[in-house]
Amino acid sequence: MKMILYDFFDYVLLGYNALVTQVASIVPTSNGISHTSLPRQALFPGPWEEYIKAPAEKSRIRPKRIFRADGSVSDSEALVNWQDSSISTTLSPGGLVTLEFAENIAGLPEFVRGAFKYLTIYIPEHRPKRKDIWSEDSLPSSNEALDTHLDTHQKHLNIHEEKFGNHTRRISISSLYINCTAFPSNPNPRAYTGYFASSSSLLNRIWYSGAYTLQLTTIDPAEGSALIDFNRQVDNNTSPQGSWYNNFTIGNGTAITTDGAKRDRMAYPGDMAIAVPGIAVSTYDMVAVRTALDSLFIRQYADGGLPYAGPPMGYHDEFSDTYHLHTLLGVWNYILYTDDVRWLQDHWGAYLHAFEHSLSKVDLTGLFHVTSNHDWLRPGMTGHNLEATSLMYHVLQLTYRLADEIIKDPYAKAQFDRWKSVGDRMERGMEILWCEDLGLYGDNVGRRGCGGSEEALPQDGNSWVLISGIIANNTDRQLLISQNLRKRWTKYGAPATEFPNVISPFASSFELLAHCAAGNHDAAVELTQLMWGYMLDGEGFTNSTCVEGYRIDGDIQYPAYWSSARNSHAHGWSTGPTMVLLTEILGVKLETPLGRKWTVEPHLTKWLKDARGGFATRLGRFEIVLRRMRTPTLGRVEVLDVETPRGSGGKVVFGPTWDVEGGKNRFMKYLDHGGMVEMVMGKGKGIEVEDKEGGLVEDEEWVEPEREEWPVGVVDWKALEENYVTGP
Repeated sequence: MKMILYDFFDYVLLGYNALVTQVASIVPTSNGISHTSLPRQALFPGPWEEYIKAPAEKSRIRPKRIFRADGSVSDSEALVNWQDSSISTTLSPGGLVTLEFAENIAGLPEFVRGAFKYLTIYIPEHRPKRKDIWSEDSLPSSNEALDTHLDTHQKHLNIHEEKFGNHTRRISISSLYINCTAFPSNPNPRAYTGYFASSSSLLNRIWYSGAYTLQLTTIDPAEGSALIDFNRQVDNNTSPQGSWYNNFTIGNGTAITTDGAKRDRMAYPGDMAIAVPGIAVSTYDMVAVRTALDSLFIRQYADGGLPYAGPPMGYHDEFSDTYHLHTLLGVWNYILYTDDVRWLQDHWGAYLHAFEHSLSKVDLTGLFHVTSNHDWLRPGMTGHNLEATSLMYHVLQLTYRLADEIIKDPYAKAQFDRWKSVGDRMERGMEILWCEDLGLYGDNVGRRGCGGSEEALPQDGNSWVLISGIIANNTDRQLLISQNLRKRWTKYGAPATEFPNVISPFASSFELLAHCAAGNHDAAVELTQLMWGYMLDGEGFTNSTCVEGYRIDGDIQYPAYWSSARNSHAHGWSTGPTMVLLTEILGVKLETPLGRKWTVEPHLTKWLKDARGGFATRLGRFEIVLRRMRTPTLGRVEVLDVETPRGSGGKVVFGPTWDVEGGKNRFMKYLDHGGMVEMVMGKGKGIEVEDKEGGLVEDEEWVEPEREEWPVGVVDWKALEENYVTGP
């Protein structure tokens, strides 16, 4: 039997070695790959594949163990004993079995069953924190006939036989498994097009948890939006209030990237700055990105505004100034990694309309005046706002490049002087929001600004100041902002002070980029280990995916919602390290589409002995290997191996700046000789052979520094209740 149950469970990986050999192989004919025809095998095979969370076989994912059996249940272990299909689990009225899977997963539960009258299969409202605690409140309400509850996407699946009157029917179930429906673009979920590996197993786990999260949030467009009550405004469905189905079509195509794999199964632009580059460097599922962008542009409003999110939003003027700008950032990221110029040409008029819509909101102050209070649910998005101003400045710089380098649009070029004038005004206007005594920018002009009655020094806005380059000429202030953001950290991560009580992996992903923009790469890696490490191993988390957010004291409740059940445990906006570890720490940045021009500027930081990683575009492979080594005569050496596509060219910033043609090259930085650097042309013999010929051995004396201890955040309970939101 099959039931529509799209949500998360944990899976167990079965028969990987045998199964992987049965997957049909489509190997690229060159070093490049196409985003419209993904490879069926990993482009960078190696020992790091042990960190991949995606299953080798999507269609039959079985539970790992019985978490708990309550009431009248016999032979519960039959549900995890798939070797003997003759044994069945039997539930009498009131019986409850909770199954645990090895990782978060999404899909259709399928099983063989005997006759029964009433059966409920659902996900518990929250993951029990200890085995000896079980909340009876998490049991479903009585429902006639077969019912499916999708209250959350935690790691456990419940099978419950309801009591109705005095009926004594029993049910028998065997051979239960999950048919995974996420990441439909590739039949081999482990065929990653990028990788990351380092001396830190924690960082490795974090990179792959982000990649896996982005897989789970990529879905079939026909299986979207679980928000039935909100959908009703569009499709006039008659489903009971509060019911939960994932059957709303949110886009046209075969795959679409969404905000969350459980609740917000729609295209949300807020993810575009984080999720799109993360997808590009891990699975290259850029067709799913294109579908998401299409779902937003097709609902563009007459004034140029783009919807707050894709369908079912976009029909009733839902709008956010910041999310509108994130959509435009999504366009840049999509074009950068795919060079899909035809798509850009088809959407260029709509893009410019949207761009001018935002540009018109920069007034004589030089600041962006927002007209919508919608953002990522944080309060205070109003008036002359820091985050919106910085975002607008960043979009302005990228729009220059789209118009000049890619589209080569004469009309747009004729606007360059006007655009530049606005950009110059914005650079001057930023001083209005600078809080000299505090070393950070205020949220807006007025009550949330410097010295205001509700003074806020926002994590998101201050991070975007650094990312956008709006104060690029003031390097001292950039570093000061980075240092002051770090001073606010807590035991469980970086607080989003603009939203009391919140630790937001979304805003903290921006903070990672901000530290890197300020040259403080040590802080970026330190925060990744501190915060995303907790998100993997903390109590109540999934150990495999990136959560939407949580409370400042480490509790799994996301303070935007009164119920922890609403929190999403796989949210694309939380996957910042998957991008940052490759593009900032290993330092591989595409300067033009596909990487015809590129920059490599790696930073091993004080936290790593070695790091390596890579990804590919249609042009070819980009791979970096950076290690601490020693030579018998010259002592400590940092060895950098760079591989870039032949026919490309770029700069390697490693001590000096080197102009380099595509191919394989090695750079040696002699740490015991003043940091002297030499470039060694690649011989094509392989890293190990060239190490041996050069007398290079691992630096066994290097020791990772101790990490600093941070205080536990204190919850402001009054503010917590004041900031709960309702609705989608």
